[in-house]
Amino acid sequence: MIRAVILAAGFAAAVPIAAAPVSGTLEMRWGDPPPGSAQAARFEVTVVDADGRRHAIDADSALRASGDLFGQIGRPVTVSVADDGLRDGRLRAETIVPHGPVLPAGGVTGSRPWATLLCRFADVAVEPHPPAYFETLMSDAEGRLDHYWQTVSYGKVDIAGSAVYGWFTLPHPRSHYIPDGESADLLALFQDCTGVADATVDFSNFVGINTMYNADLDCCAWGGSLWAALDGPARSWYVTWEPPWGYANQAPLAHEMGHGFGLPHANNSDRDGDPYDNPWDVMSGAWYNVTFDATFGWQPQHIGIWSRDHLGWVDPERQLVIDSIGVHEGIVLDRASLADSSNVQMIKVTIPGAPASRHYLIEARVRTPLYEGGLAGDAVIITEVDGTRVEPAWSVDADEPPADVANNAGSMFVAGESWTAPDDAMQVEVVGRTDEGFVLNVRRGVDLVFADGFD
Repeated sequence: MIRAVILAAGFAAAVPIAAAPVSGTLEMRWGDPPPGSAQAARFEVTVVDADGRRHAIDADSALRASGDLFGQIGRPVTVSVADDGLRDGRLRAETIVPHGPVLPAGGVTGSRPWATLLCRFADVAVEPHPPAYFETLMSDAEGRLDHYWQTVSYGKVDIAGSAVYGWFTLPHPRSHYIPDGESADLLALFQDCTGVADATVDFSNFVGINTMYNADLDCCAWGGSLWAALDGPARSWYVTWEPPWGYANQAPLAHEMGHGFGLPHANNSDRDGDPYDNPWDVMSGAWYNVTFDATFGWQPQHIGIWSRDHLGWVDPERQLVIDSIGVHEGIVLDRASLADSSNVQMIKVTIPGAPASRHYLIEARVRTPLYEGGLAGDAVIITEVDGTRVEPAWSVDADEPPADVANNAGSMFVAGESWTAPDDAMQVEVVGRTDEGFVLNVRRGVDLVFADGFD
């Protein structure tokens, strides 16, 4: 059984100091092993203060202390530290208070160009792909990453202006950056990869940096944020750290770029600690239900509706929020992948008596060519959201026990099926199909009956 590990490995500079409040910029990074690995997923949280010192924060406490941790990535915050100070060498957060707007205030929109840097270790000569491979990979050609992000964002984001540089030779052998063979020094890799490219690259033209290496790193490919000064004042950058398997297939690179945009993992509801078993979201099961390209390998499916909404991509008129007791019948729910939808694409149902960070989201997924062609079927997907979890969005499952991978019938709701939430907080009934999705009845609260007698 795979379990997610929450830690602050990889940043030698992330050394906690006295348990006084810490102000600075919030960084988060996720480490993702290849499929079939016995390694666990990794997650780390740090705060970079005005002097450039990195303070490792216990991620469990950060999730509880912030109320909206994943909306604060790259934002200035103040962390107050619990009385007992440290946990496994990391500061234990009591509260995390942002100094500015959190996502999706403004969201991730507009042109977001990435510099892709190809860096080889001093003792490894191989160049797994020529620069032209990466230029096509990042392009707006159908199926490639600029096209992908435009598609999943409904045209709200592109990565136009992205460019590829390298191969550059790092100043040290691989063992210098992964001295124990298990924990890559991500900061040193970033500093040296951008350093050898600095004479060639004007980083002020970019907001993201893909660092591509010619040999494996530690357990993982990595994605997230990093605060650094490159051709201008220090700011928060979208960053990935990719071993060869991470760019030999497009799906894991899309996953890591999603982390760069601030997206956490999704999950299913089997509670096994494995964040890679929700095949309806590239931020979880990036290797499931995908199509294959002879040059760029496994292609990414779409992100889930929580991720789309988190980044500000679901227009208000495409959302239905149900926050009062009652019955809503005949809701036409278009597939989440449909651009310019004329109907609802996301239903949010609040939970009576629960904090705002806990609710349900409902979306429709329909097999369509290219990115969604490998889905297990056409279905309504229901997601339980809890903002205090390391993976906020879990797909629900009517089966008991839940399936290990949410490709089962219990995770896919079709016409004639229904699902009732715990404590009868809500009920979803799928009453029919349309050309682009499904028709639903949704009840919030108990002791109510649909007009056709279904309860």
